[in-house]
Amino acid sequence: VAPVNVGGEAVKTYLGRAKFHAEVAERTEVPGVATGLAVTGIGGEVLFVEAAAMDGQKGLTLTGQLGDVMKESAQIGLSYVRSHATALGIAPGFEEKAIHVHVPAGAIPKDGPSAGVTMVTALVSLFSGRPVKSTVGMTGEVTLQGKVLPIGGVKQKLLAAHRAGLTEVILPYRNEADLDDLPQSVREAMTIHLASDVRQVLDWALEPKSVTLPQAA
Repeated sequence: VAPVNVGGEAVKTYLGRAKFHAEVAERTEVPGVATGLAVTGIGGEVLFVEAAAMDGQKGLTLTGQLGDVMKESAQIGLSYVRSHATALGIAPGFEEKAIHVHVPAGAIPKDGPSAGVTMVTALVSLFSGRPVKSTVGMTGEVTLQGKVLPIGGVKQKLLAAHRAGLTEVILPYRNEADLDDLPQSVREAMTIHLASDVRQVLDWALEPKSVTLPQAA
């Protein structure tokens, strides 16, 4: 059988519209947005968590068709941030704000505990003013004490991260054995960090604090 060459213009004709769009860098340009990883009925996908704060009645609003377990993850994440605010470099007063956490796409139901570390990272990014690195994706359950617990779907999530162009992924330490299921080519293309505490996640995921240069005399 003679080989068939398909040029760039013909790819859309044969494969249809693109199903995945490289948007991580654009989304995470501003503080308060973190890139998580999820599993759906058709495999893994990138999942964004957006956090915002505003004046008004203090409290936590959650949107994005979140299930009960995912809502609890957001509440746990906020409680962790509140109880460790000083150590995290967050100025006092943020707890008096109205806080909104949203997980696009809003029409798709979502649930599970594995976005816990992503929730914490988005909140710390927002209140510290440090954007999340556009190269980093993460997954893991988090406790009130900041411990990172194992999750499922590691292979699917890492394949989704690779497909989205992420070069670093943060996983729970106790999921290390699941890396054996990953194709070697994918493992070699990414740096995989294994976290047992959410402080490690923040160190790997957040951009360094900006340095204020002294003004010339």
